[in-house]
Amino acid sequence: MSDNQAEVHVEQVLGKRVRDLDGAVLGRLEDFRVEIVDGETVITEFHIGGAAIIERIAGFMSELPIIEHLPFGLTEYRVRWQDVDLSDSRRPHVTVRKADLRRVPRDAPTTAADQ
Repeated sequence: MSDNQAEVHVEQVLGKRVRDLDGAVLGRLEDFRVEIVDGETVITEFHIGGAAIIERIAGFMSELPIIEHLPFGLTEYRVRWQDVDLSDSRRPHVTVRKADLRRVPRDAPTTAADQ
C-alpha cells in the first residue's frame, strides 16, 4: 500500500484480479498475513494466485494428492505490503514487474521473512 493509505477494507479487495507494473495479470488476491506492530494489526504480505485460493479455503486441501491434478494453475506470489497499491480498491496492482516477483511453492512457509 502506498504511504497515503491508512485503511482499506479487506472484503473490498479479496478476490480482485491483481496486475503488475506493466499490466500483466498475476492472479486474484486470495489471502494475506497480518502481524501486530506497535499495538496495531497490519497486513504484512498479500498472497496472489491459484495456490493462494487453496490456502484461503483450507490449508489442508493442498496436502491432498488430487490437488496436483486439478486443471488450474497453482502459482502463488507472496507480495510485501509495500509493493501493493490499493489506492483504487477495484483495481489493485503491484508496483513491481511480474518477472521480479518470487513464485512460491505451495508448501512454503507463510511468512514475509524470507522475501
